[in-house]
Amino acid sequence: MTTSVVIAVDGPVAAGKGTLARRLAEHFGYAYLDTGALYRAVGAKVLRQGGDPADPAVAAKAAESLDESDRAAPELRSEAVGLAASKVAAIPQVRAALLDFQRRFASHPPAGRAGAVLDGRDIGTVVCPDAPVKLFVIARDEVRAERRYRELMDKGEAVTFERVLADLRKRDEQDSARAAAPLKPAADAHLLDTSDLAIEAAVAAALEAVAAALKR
Repeated sequence: MTTSVVIAVDGPVAAGKGTLARRLAEHFGYAYLDTGALYRAVGAKVLRQGGDPADPAVAAKAAESLDESDRAAPELRSEAVGLAASKVAAIPQVRAALLDFQRRFASHPPAGRAGAVLDGRDIGTVVCPDAPVKLFVIARDEVRAERRYRELMDKGEAVTFERVLADLRKRDEQDSARAAAPLKPAADAHLLDTSDLAIEAAVAAALEAVAAALKR
């Protein structure tokens, strides 16, 4: 048993959940875990080895052998790795291999922290369904694509807005349609639309939602 506070932050790519989760962790002094990076690390490892991210045996082996160097790989934020991550995340064996790690992080945050903030796609529904605070962050497709496009351009990647938008929608479809832990808000999650919010306004709205949830 643990008395740590868990804040689950879910949502699709480029909705702003990562930024909000990090800011919440900083505000409360909680530990932070980007669970999507775990799946990106698995996808990147499969690609480096020349494998197919949709192959259950190959992806599961990569997940089971994941180490710190894999989680720190420089290519994790690339578009190719993002699509590979969506494929490996649909494989039950991969999700099972990473589930225990995520739950241990939430129940026993590192460095003796009093709580943990985890962001991903199934934190509130599967990883930590009993979390007292659940946020589901959304934004319009075009807004998310513009954010992702600018991020990739800043990194020097040759992409077009139209391609980013198409890939984003493809990934949304994969994440929402998969049989294993599909992307969807928990029944008791607070929906936060960041489409028309600046970062500070979005953080303020998230803090307000967290305060309201902790009072329940």
